Amino acid sequence: MAGARRIVVKVGSALLVDDQTGAADHAWLKAFCADAAALRQGGTQLVVVSSGAVALGRRRLGLSPDKMGGRKSLTLPEKQAAAAAGQSLLMRAWEEALEPHGLTTAQILLTRDDTEVRRRWLNARATAETLLTLGVVPVVNENDTVVTEEIRYGDNDRLAARVAQMVGADLLVLLSDIDGLYTADPRRDPTARHIPLVTDITAEIAGMAEGANAATGVGTGGMATKIAAARIARAAGCATLITLGSRPHPLAAIAAGEPSTLIEAGASPAAAYKAWIAGSLAPQGWLTIDAGAAAALLKGKSLLSAGVRAVEGPFDKGDAVRVRDETGREIARGLVRYDSADAHKIAGLRSDAIEAELGYSEGPMIHADDLAVG
Repeated sequence: MAGARRIVVKVGSALLVDDQTGAADHAWLKAFCADAAALRQGGTQLVVVSSGAVALGRRRLGLSPDKMGGRKSLTLPEKQAAAAAGQSLLMRAWEEALEPHGLTTAQILLTRDDTEVRRRWLNARATAETLLTLGVVPVVNENDTVVTEEIRYGDNDRLAARVAQMVGADLLVLLSDIDGLYTADPRRDPTARHIPLVTDITAEIAGMAEGANAATGVGTGGMATKIAAARIARAAGCATLITLGSRPHPLAAIAAGEPSTLIEAGASPAAAYKAWIAGSLAPQGWLTIDAGAAAALLKGKSLLSAGVRAVEGPFDKGDAVRVRDETGREIARGLVRYDSADAHKIAGLRSDAIEAELGYSEGPMIHADDLAVG
């Protein structure tokens, strides 16, 4: 916690919404946001992935079981209507809890395509990066108003892991109704042993989550979904911490050493991201660059349009492309910020001439953060 530059915290609806009243639990939010403010004051950037829109909207629309003849489950259209009605209540609750600490919040609604389709992923990441740079606390939720069962994440643990991957977080915190992973369900087995540290997600660890621990966890998730989320985060160079969310001041409790399970990252976020670009994506085209641009790339600089001598496609914005020098040697791979048609138009142009040519500018041809050199 102390060394993390950027943290993503997942808050489930069971923590945020009072089960008896169906309204936001303002006392819990107040304590959580005091912890969040302390982290921000220490220089840590924070993203919150928050459930709760459907639960809050259900109450607003009168979709409680006692008003629906005892029926507890909602149809898909009812869930989408509840999400639409509850999202403003959810954001109001976060705004009111963060405002006394001088913190501004902003809403980001995502669908699975926003973290799976590279072009949309780049756009979502740019928005999140800008908000974090401005000192804002983004509150992320799945866009339940438009998603269907076939295109949803399935649970906010998985969404939180994808967000952590997208923003290059150092730590993903999953607030649960249990203080971490156990060898068995401690509510059923008094001999169950708490596991404070996981250095690798082995078959044994996955088996613990899918077996006796599977029912633990709040909302639609359980321990199995949390370990699945941790696997995604680990591959992105992000550590995961599973801890009890119902404690007063849950983030401060982590720093104070209260029980939790830490799942270590496989590498740094930057190294994992570069490895993903270099080895996991199928390149869609080529950029040939001059000697000056090649030297700049080897020094960790971005690829500017002025250094591009030839473009071979087709490719779309966000696709992986190969970069070669004028001898034909591949020197890098990266995620390009323009499609092949626009890349052709700006090849060789100075950065300050891009907007005049295209009517817009996305900056360098490939940003240094999106380049794997070597």
